[in-house]
Amino acid sequence: MATISNFILFVLFCNSISFSIQNTINPPLNNSLSFSLSYLPLSHQSAASKLIQSSSSSSNHRLSFKYSMALIVSLPIGTPPQTQQMVLDTGSQLSWIQCHNKTPTTSFDPSLSSSFSILPCNHPICKPRVPDFTLPTTCDQNRLCHYSYFYADGTLAEGNLVREKIAFSRSQSTPPLALGCATASDEAEGILGMNLGRLSFVSQAKISKFSYCTPVRQNNAKIKPTGAFYLGQNPYSNSFKYVDILTSPKSQHSPNFDPFAYTVGLDGIRIGGKRLNISRSVFRPDAGGSGQTMIDSGTEYTYLVEAAYKKIEDEILRTAGRRLKKGYVYREALELCFNGNSMEIGRLIGDMVLEFKMGVQVVIQKERMLDDVGRGISCLGIGRSERLGVPSNIIGNFHQQNQWVEFDIVNRRVGFGGADCSKSV
Repeated sequence: MATISNFILFVLFCNSISFSIQNTINPPLNNSLSFSLSYLPLSHQSAASKLIQSSSSSSNHRLSFKYSMALIVSLPIGTPPQTQQMVLDTGSQLSWIQCHNKTPTTSFDPSLSSSFSILPCNHPICKPRVPDFTLPTTCDQNRLCHYSYFYADGTLAEGNLVREKIAFSRSQSTPPLALGCATASDEAEGILGMNLGRLSFVSQAKISKFSYCTPVRQNNAKIKPTGAFYLGQNPYSNSFKYVDILTSPKSQHSPNFDPFAYTVGLDGIRIGGKRLNISRSVFRPDAGGSGQTMIDSGTEYTYLVEAAYKKIEDEILRTAGRRLKKGYVYREALELCFNGNSMEIGRLIGDMVLEFKMGVQVVIQKERMLDDVGRGISCLGIGRSERLGVPSNIIGNFHQQNQWVEFDIVNRRVGFGGADCSKSV
């Protein structure tokens, strides 16, 4: 998710999930557990965020999920557990659940959980520390800790900071984790914050690694395809290719750098076999932090800074410009839209290859370069990051289809592996 100044909310992933954790938390999790995860449309877009979530667990859990525009996992929260739908977001920190009764949300009822507690104002987590919260935490009239997350697209989630367990079975659960209990939000689901910040689910639950496999999106299908989500060791990881998670000490405190994002070293882009003339420096943070390249499950499309976007635009127009639908912009984000479906236009454009450090390549096949947005129109799933107010490069979930993406926290690396994700469950 994104701060008001830097990021827009990340698109959600809704499908049934398989979840794997090794050597869990209080008590150790030794058995593989299954949960449901779906990929459904979101009410708004989101993008990587400067917010934090707070990583070393050895137990394994596997979940499955469905995919439409966002990755949504159903998790059992509280004692006894209440199932809550949460967006899997590697671009934000604080996890939060719905705690109001507005429909169509199935909100969490604190009165039914014996493990629920609200944090008082004097709790250390309630200190208004940036960048953990987009707005300073405050005391409400009952001297309880109140938080507000104001996202770049204008949406707001606010409520009390609480502690609550996530229970994987009757005998296996996390210790109480700090969460947001939203009494006001514009969303139907909560957020499962998975970045490197101290308040993220990853950090608080001491997850050593996690991974997900995004199936091919089917916009008009009544039954959404199902993907997979692991907490802990992934049985397919021996085939993954890894790139290091980058840090930029000089930019740690600069306004345009997110130190808690999964930042990777993108070296170049090829389209249709042609390597575009884009300087490697465009994909690296400069002295002010601009140019960071992030892997974000919570952002739907891919967004690039102007220097990279312009080169892609020139190449796409060279090969498919005669089919351009002039003056059409989809959801105020995608400008390169064409008359024809994604298969037709994709054949004109060719595959896109993302070239990372260490020789790692991720191939985005031509038929998944564009999104069929209706009325015989397809749009390239890449936008200008300036439309988000984000001076960064963001690889969204649309271009992660049929890819395992693993976040290895202990070894500070991200792994990629091609797969038929609808069968990897």
